[in-house]
Amino acid sequence: MVYRFRVILNAKEDIFRDLELRHDQSLEDFHNSITQAFGFGGQEMASFYLSNDEWTQEEEFPLFDMSDGMDEKRTMGQTALHEILDEHQTKMIYVYDFLNYWTFMVELAEIAQETDGVDYPNLIFAHGQLPEEPPTTEFEGVDASDADFDFGDDSDDEFGDMDHLDDYDLDQLY
Repeated sequence: MVYRFRVILNAKEDIFRDLELRHDQSLEDFHNSITQAFGFGGQEMASFYLSNDEWTQEEEFPLFDMSDGMDEKRTMGQTALHEILDEHQTKMIYVYDFLNYWTFMVELAEIAQETDGVDYPNLIFAHGQLPEEPPTTEFEGVDASDADFDFGDDSDDEFGDMDHLDDYDLDQLY
């Protein structure tokens, strides 16, 4: 089986790539395909996140597990596409380069039969040029500078007296 994806840069302009991968290829194969299709060097950290229909970020699949044994995650290389995606679970978010935060919406558009003579992964369509800088995401809602936050008299109770942090030798923690 072949999974056909549309990978859309989260930007005002229409910038996307359509890619095909075999259902048994890994998320790491998909990561490499996306970086090549958009012209990235591929040396930056990245993660896929399962997503619901409202594009809410859910389970993470990082390129490398950096949890040091705490809250371990399945990595891209350990996860085949068919293990997490099907006709019901079709959406993911892909983030490349956590310093610049290139963010893409990924959708499984079709599950089809393999075509003889085609090498997978396969870039089947490209539209738009990647900008030099990642697009910024603007959030709508309350401007924090206009908000009236009331923390009351006991705002420090949960964390202790915040005025005396200099009294603690934080170097002892390391």
